[in-house]
Amino acid sequence: MATFYLPTTLRPMADGADQVEVSGATVGEALRRLEEAHPRLAGWVLDERGGLRRHVSVFVNDELAAPESALSPGDEVHIVPAISGGAPAGRAAEVEVLAGTRKGLFVLRGPRGGRLEVAARRFAGQPVEYALREPRSGLVFASITHSHFGPHLFISSDATAPDESWEQAAGPAFPEVAGAAVERIWVVEPGIEDGELWAGVAPAALFRSADGGRSWELVRGLWDEPSRPSWSPGFGGLCLHSICPWPKEPGRLAVGISSAGVWLTEDGGTSWRRGTSGLVPRYVPEEARATNTSFCVHKMLRAEHEPETLYMQFHGGVYRSDDAGSTWNDIGTGTGLPADFGFPLVLDPEDPASAYVVPLVADADRVTPEGRLRVYETRDRGASWRPLANGLPQESSYLTILRQAFAHDGGQPLGLYFGAESGSLYASGDAGRTWTAAVEGLPPILSVRAAGVASA
Repeated sequence: MATFYLPTTLRPMADGADQVEVSGATVGEALRRLEEAHPRLAGWVLDERGGLRRHVSVFVNDELAAPESALSPGDEVHIVPAISGGAPAGRAAEVEVLAGTRKGLFVLRGPRGGRLEVAARRFAGQPVEYALREPRSGLVFASITHSHFGPHLFISSDATAPDESWEQAAGPAFPEVAGAAVERIWVVEPGIEDGELWAGVAPAALFRSADGGRSWELVRGLWDEPSRPSWSPGFGGLCLHSICPWPKEPGRLAVGISSAGVWLTEDGGTSWRRGTSGLVPRYVPEEARATNTSFCVHKMLRAEHEPETLYMQFHGGVYRSDDAGSTWNDIGTGTGLPADFGFPLVLDPEDPASAYVVPLVADADRVTPEGRLRVYETRDRGASWRPLANGLPQESSYLTILRQAFAHDGGQPLGLYFGAESGSLYASGDAGRTWTAAVEGLPPILSVRAAGVASA
C-alpha cells in the first residue's frame, strides 16, 4: 500500500480524508483504484485518456512522477496543483517577498517558487527587523532599528517607494510613567477588529493600534503583570515576538515571550494567565524545573481554522497545544526530527494538521544538522515528521534560520519561503516538494514575509 496525500480541494470528494492508503503497481493504476474507492474523485486527477490533468503534479517520495511511474509499498504520493499554466483568474501567479536584513529591506518579486528579482532596497544600511504587507489594508509595515537613533515603525502603500515617502508611526513607545524605552520592535500582527494591529517589542511588552498602525497604546495589563520582576531574557533579550489573535473573539490573545513563556488573555489584555504546563525547559536543572519561570519560547502560531490548536518551537522541543495554549504536548521527541532545537515555524493555513520547522543542532551549535539544509513537515499534527530537501544544499551547508525568517504566501499549493543568515533565500511553490535558491547574496536575513500578487 502507498499513502496518497490529498490537497484541500480534493478532500471533500474523499469523505474529508487528507490521506488514503491505495495499492497499485504504478501511479496510474493506484489513482484509478483511488477513484473506484471514492467515485467523486473521478475526472479530478486523471482525464478521460488516463493521463494527468494538465495542471496537476504528482510526486512520489518527493520525485516528480507520471501515471506510468512504478509504485512500491510504503511510498508517499502527493497530489498537488501544478504551478505550470498559471493561476486561475484572480489567484496569485506571482509573489512579493519582503526580506528584512541587517542592511535594509529588500522587496523581492517574481514567480511563486521560482527565482526572485530585487524590485527595491529600502532603508539601506539599517537593520530591518520585520516587514509585512497587512492583508486587509495592503499597507506595508517595516520595523527599523537605527544603529544610532533606535527603533521606529514606518508605513507605506508601496514597498518600493523612496524612504522619505514612508510615513513614520507614532510609536510603539512607552508612556513616561512606564519607566522604560522600546529597544526593538519584533513583530506586527493584524488583529481581528477593523484597523486593529498588535506589536510585540523588547523589553517584553504588547502594544495595540486601533487606527491601522499609525498610533499605539501600551497594553498595561501585561506590562504590570505581578510576576514581571522574575522574567529573564533569552539570548536575544527579553522579547515578545509571537502574537496569536483569536478568530471572531477580539478579546482573546496568546503571546509568546522569550523567556517568560506563553501568556493568555480573554479580556483584551486587562488580565493574563501563564500557559506553560507540559513545557520542559531542559536548560534548567531537573530539580529546579518545578519552580522555574524561564520558559524560552522561540516561535508560536495558531492554526487558522482550528483556534484551539497552537504549535510552538521551543528552546529544545517542538510542541502542540490542543486547548488554546493552556497545556502543551511534546511532538518533537522520537518523531523523525534530527534535532528539536530551532527558531522558525510555519503552519499550513488550510490544514491544522500540517506544520513546518527548520531544525538546528542545538543551542550550543545553531546550524543545520549534518551540514544539510532540510525543512521538516508534519501532516499528522506532529506524530511524524519528514524532510523536504529536493533542491536544497545537502553538503557543507551550515546555516542558521531565525525565528521570523520563514513564511508562506497563502496560495494553493502552499508557497514557502525562508532566508538564512548567510543571505540566501529559498522558495517552494509546491508546499516544500521542491525548492529553488530564489535569491543569493543578500545581507543576513532577519525576517521573511510573502504575499501573492494577483495575475492580470
